[in-house]
Amino acid sequence: MLTLIIWIMGAALLLINIILRTRILILEARLKEFSRPEDYLAFLRQQAAQKNKMPAIKALRKQYPELSLLEANKLWQQIQ
Repeated sequence: MLTLIIWIMGAALLLINIILRTRILILEARLKEFSRPEDYLAFLRQQAAQKNKMPAIKALRKQYPELSLLEANKLWQQIQ
């Protein structure tokens, strides 16, 4: 009986986890729809004028947390 309760609780927690991850992915996608790459590039150009690559990318990701490191690096390569 106890094993059955543990299995049911585990399954419920797994379903909750899947639902929450799905909602997070949907919200991230909607956030990216509202943001414009031109804004990223303009901010990165400002940072690049004052700093070298790593601090500029860190500042970009701090300003726009929805960007991944790979996306920020691709933006850096576009302005170089």
